[in-house]
Amino acid sequence: MHYPITPAVRFLREKAVEFAPHLYDYVEKGGTRESARQLGVDEHAVIKTLVFETNEKKPLIVLMHGDREVSTKTLARLLGVKSVEPATAESASKWTGYQFGGTSPFGTRTALPVYVEKTILSLEKIYINGGKRGFLIEIDPDGLMKTLNPNSINVSF
Repeated sequence: MHYPITPAVRFLREKAVEFAPHLYDYVEKGGTRESARQLGVDEHAVIKTLVFETNEKKPLIVLMHGDREVSTKTLARLLGVKSVEPATAESASKWTGYQFGGTSPFGTRTALPVYVEKTILSLEKIYINGGKRGFLIEIDPDGLMKTLNPNSINVSF
């Protein structure tokens, strides 16, 4: 199977993390529901890579279940900042090097702090963006822990 060799793929290969590539037809505004439907997997196991910014203009990544949302109030409280907002597509792209809708937590242009919703780590397999629209990689959550060393948090609703 031919799949794109993105910075995320290079990063995972460099770290010797096993993954399975999955291509699907990217649908504008389709989100995780659409990719889960096309791949025939539970949307709960499709993980969103969300770029946020604190009121101090500090960027961070939150990995969240496809069928859940991030409570920015809870996140801000955990981080000890006044507020946290989703980054603009332009800012997110500048920090990560990825196009909006194709953001991967792996191989980002700038090293950003990564936070992962705790319950993601108990899943058997997760599907996370491989660095391009229409491209998910199937990976063991241990791969996240080994390569990104994310902070485990509980901010979903």
